[in-house]
Amino acid sequence: MSALAARVASGWDAGFGVGARVTLGAASVAYRGALAARGVLYRTRIIRARALACPVIAIGNLTVGGTGKTPAVELAVRALAELGHRPAVVSRGYGRRSRGVHVVADVASIRLEPDEAGDEPFLLARRLPGVPVVVGADRWSAGRAAVETCGATALVLDDGFQQRTLATTLDVVMARARRPWGNGRLLPAGPLREPLGALARAHAIIATDVDGLDDAPDVDAAARAYAPGTPVLLARLHAVDCWDARRMDSIPLSRLSGAKVIAFAGIASPAGFAATLRSLAVDAELVPFPDHHWYSPDDLRTLQARAARADALVTTEKDWVRLRGRLGAGPPVYVVSVALRLVRGADRWRALFERCRPA
Repeated sequence: MSALAARVASGWDAGFGVGARVTLGAASVAYRGALAARGVLYRTRIIRARALACPVIAIGNLTVGGTGKTPAVELAVRALAELGHRPAVVSRGYGRRSRGVHVVADVASIRLEPDEAGDEPFLLARRLPGVPVVVGADRWSAGRAAVETCGATALVLDDGFQQRTLATTLDVVMARARRPWGNGRLLPAGPLREPLGALARAHAIIATDVDGLDDAPDVDAAARAYAPGTPVLLARLHAVDCWDARRMDSIPLSRLSGAKVIAFAGIASPAGFAATLRSLAVDAELVPFPDHHWYSPDDLRTLQARAARADALVTTEKDWVRLRGRLGAGPPVYVVSVALRLVRGADRWRALFERCRPA
């Protein structure tokens, strides 16, 4: 992670100095004004969200940073499939080289490589074989392609809470259990993409990275204040699989217990990956990279050099997507895959999806 990115992340969590606070605060006021103007245009129906003839579930958040959106998309897709739907995932495809609407995967195969699809859409296509994945900045156009081209009967929008072009059936907001709103200020002075009042649009809020059943008091308090009656579900990420990045051989997770590894991650919350490794009793030194980082040959050489004093390198499944076929020879590289597990509110989750049951 760059020094600038680290300073910004620290400021968003703990606050900035006086000079930065004044400058960024002025920019936040302008950003708030733009959000308010956009809201008025939609409330007065000058601009209207367009609907598709199928349930649309949006998974998103209020903050910049990792909150477990991608695993939650997978959880929603599986819930829709259990109801009898043919679900598809629709994503903006952040960081992809392609433009316009593209089918990343159809019911038969994955069509695009990660650089054209985006790392998260490719990852979802790999994790959900047979489930179409479509990318497009215009979610309505991408959703229509998923329905008309791929035969989808329900859609899950990855990072779809802020989009307003496509009407939604359910809106799910993800949040970290601890310090969920950072310093509580809007971009760029803080991590909030919208004011907390936007929680009123949510049908459910999921707090992630919890330890116990009362581990998200700030999320619970915000729900009571801004979205009374909206259920707050609790979840944690847990490791479900491990494999060798070169040979693709499955590795028992127990093999990592007690191992000394160099962990690296280009995700929004590298600390979350470190916590997952601690849960596996792994002795890990973490090397963070920016979110969606595409690794250069120099990055790989540096990591391999650091691994000389460890048993192996370990990374996330999302990072592996950006490393496929580029590792060459070197120390072992293990990939740990995670899934989201609800520890409070699983019954409320199922009840929400009942309104999406096929006719």
